[in-house]
Amino acid sequence: MGLGVLGLSAPTAAFAEEGGPEVSRVVCGTDAATGLAVTAGSAGDCAAALRVADAYTKAGLREGGAVTVVRSDDTVWRCQEQQGDPNPYQECVDTTDSARHVMLTS
Repeated sequence: MGLGVLGLSAPTAAFAEEGGPEVSRVVCGTDAATGLAVTAGSAGDCAAALRVADAYTKAGLREGGAVTVVRSDDTVWRCQEQQGDPNPYQECVDTTDSARHVMLTS
């Protein structure tokens, strides 16, 4: 199940893709370069999530599980494609706090 998001003015609750992490997510908006929905663990993380998504797409999304390391707000994030059910999604994890995830979904 992918998420399509257009013109959100405030974060809204969402849930992880089937087969993905079993945590509630907040839809923060869309990545300007790709149009992918950007989600985070809480509304308080949305500004950072959008900056991480921007850094990741500028570095170039990689398919097939290749890892991309990006830096945003003095934090290093490890990003890569994950297999969803049925569609893959992009996920970035804070290297200093593995509980912080940013997801990009179609």
